[in-house]
Amino acid sequence: MAADDDDCERMTPSRRAVLGAASALFAWSYMPKFAHAAAGARDSRFLLVVLRGALDGLSAVPPLGDPDYAALREGIALGKDGPEAALPLDGFFYLHPAMPNLARLYASGQAAIVHASATGYRERSHFDGQDVLESGQGGPGKTESGWLNRLIASLPPGEAVSRHGALGVGVVPPLVVRGEAPVLGWAPPRMARAGADLVQRLGDLYGERDPALALVLKRAIETEAIASRQGAEQPRGGGGPDSAEGMKRIAEGAARLVGAEDGPRIAALAFEGWDTHANEGGAKGRLATLLGGLDGALASFESGLKPVWKDTAVMVVTEFGRTARVNGTVGTDHGTGTVAFLVGGAVRGRRMIADWPGLRPEQLHEQRDLRPTTDIRAVAKGVVADLFGLSGPVLAEKVFPGTGDLRPMQGLVV
Repeated sequence: MAADDDDCERMTPSRRAVLGAASALFAWSYMPKFAHAAAGARDSRFLLVVLRGALDGLSAVPPLGDPDYAALREGIALGKDGPEAALPLDGFFYLHPAMPNLARLYASGQAAIVHASATGYRERSHFDGQDVLESGQGGPGKTESGWLNRLIASLPPGEAVSRHGALGVGVVPPLVVRGEAPVLGWAPPRMARAGADLVQRLGDLYGERDPALALVLKRAIETEAIASRQGAEQPRGGGGPDSAEGMKRIAEGAARLVGAEDGPRIAALAFEGWDTHANEGGAKGRLATLLGGLDGALASFESGLKPVWKDTAVMVVTEFGRTARVNGTVGTDHGTGTVAFLVGGAVRGRRMIADWPGLRPEQLHEQRDLRPTTDIRAVAKGVVADLFGLSGPVLAEKVFPGTGDLRPMQGLVV
């Protein structure tokens, strides 16, 4: 199968994935109440946002200071001047004008941007790229568990994060949170919830025929109570996870659950539609609309997590980047290097983190893509090590197996 023709690839669901899907539909998991965190201790929150489809990092954070940028981006290049000018960051890198909220967070020291980044994966299949990104493994198809789930499983049982589990947003929780540690599944409601009588009858039915589903449903009732108290369960309209309204709605619900005292401390969610092969657009157009939706979602995280924002880090990642050159349909094809965002009150911000490789033909990966110089796993290691106190060996052996030579990036968390 050609790399650019893999959009319809699908994974055969395992029983764990099926249970995860059921979990999200009912918004359930094991979420008992526990005492407050110890006085003075950081009660960290971490949210991972996956942009499915491969974000064009050269448009999201254009290197306008690179003399080869404009020629490669014919038809979609951004500029420094005019009513649709890119937003300045450090004089070399700029930010897409659809993201003024991220620019504000960056200026206030609550956002950092990692450019020319990627996982260790160098092919261009969406399915395999997302598998590597979320599994934390060196290649695709090596595990059914995700690195965030293994992170939780590696913490001492008494830790708040391990007690409360993780939140996986969507009908099927993202791979990154699936595994042995407890997972709360939640999907934005679009219809009225089932009545108590129906829930009771389902519980009786599952109790007779499927004890595993009966247990999950029992736990769902507890989780539904959390969602109800936080206002995340009300049916709403709006688009899906590839629309601005859909991204905002998903972010609002996730923030309410993660911000609850008895809610999860870690969450993973995915926004769809970032595969911009055609009509990508420059300051306006398809990508600008998506970036505006992401910018609104970041604002929703900040407002929804306000009481714990100082201890929160949001990491935005994608499976790979896009070609440096624009194609014949004024879009970009599957590439390699891209950009990642770190946002939150716990982030040591106002920094562009980049070992910039340059955009001359001989500097590009395979003379077509932005060459990655930063492994996104090193960034993830650095963030979670500081937020949750994980040691280097645990990160290298359990969370991201086989990465003993990849040191956690230092100084990402305040």
